[in-house]
Amino acid sequence: MQKGCKYGTHRVIEPAGCLPQPATKISNDMTLYDNEILIDVKALNIDSASFHQLSEANGHDPEKIGEAIMAIVNDRGKMQNPVTGSGGMLIGNVAAIGDALESDLEVGDAIATLVSLSLTPLRIDRIKRIHMGIDRVEIEGQAILFESGICAKLPSDMDESLALAALDVAGAPAQVAKLVKPGDSVLILGACGKSGVLCAYEAMKRVGPTGKVIGCVLNDAEKNQLETLGLCHDIVVKSATQAMDVYTETLKANHGKECDVSINCVNVQDTEMASILPVRDGGTVYFFSMATSFTKAAL
Repeated sequence: MQKGCKYGTHRVIEPAGCLPQPATKISNDMTLYDNEILIDVKALNIDSASFHQLSEANGHDPEKIGEAIMAIVNDRGKMQNPVTGSGGMLIGNVAAIGDALESDLEVGDAIATLVSLSLTPLRIDRIKRIHMGIDRVEIEGQAILFESGICAKLPSDMDESLALAALDVAGAPAQVAKLVKPGDSVLILGACGKSGVLCAYEAMKRVGPTGKVIGCVLNDAEKNQLETLGLCHDIVVKSATQAMDVYTETLKANHGKECDVSINCVNVQDTEMASILPVRDGGTVYFFSMATSFTKAAL
């Protein structure tokens, strides 16, 4: 086996000298290097912002979305949406392990990768099915996990779809656990999505009886679903692209006060100001959304 760089630079085609994530093209030749893991892929969990963009651009037609995904992977060697720049994650089974790689994995283990598809060499042989409601694409194909990449063994006592959904957004509620304190008021934008629901659950635990969790959702159907789950004290029905509307309604829900923390979990662009405006001076804004423009947020 050939020796590879632990960061995967040996796979980069364009531009030369670049790391795999910002590269525009990487090699998806599935010949294994000595420090890589070969994966037989079962499904891709496309990043929510990326899937939303692909769906909008292709008239919400699963066949056309599949063609667009195939075109991206064939062109780039990885699933990195050229519009959003984001990828997602995958589940599959370990097919082979490089000779030089020290790992507790064994061939056949069911795993989920915890690094982005935007840097993962991927070959799709066939798209079997697209699940529109959960941004999931079942495929036949293979992928490469670099030495520096991390993954998780899938639990045997949990449905794969549920495990994949939870692992895909696990970073968001973990940050909520670090950022939110008892007594805080918390605004969660996109509170009815996968990451939003988990963030709301964690925030409700952390704020305690003296705090408040406010969810912002797009429509009444999402509001009803969130009310059924009982994961917010108040729910604002506004588009997160309308900063002043979100600001006004959030202050109404929070007794005229700005929030201590806001968590952005939406999958559309132009929501930076709706995340920042309702937060007090010295408060914290956490952007989990891959649709975030950090240039806009910083400015």
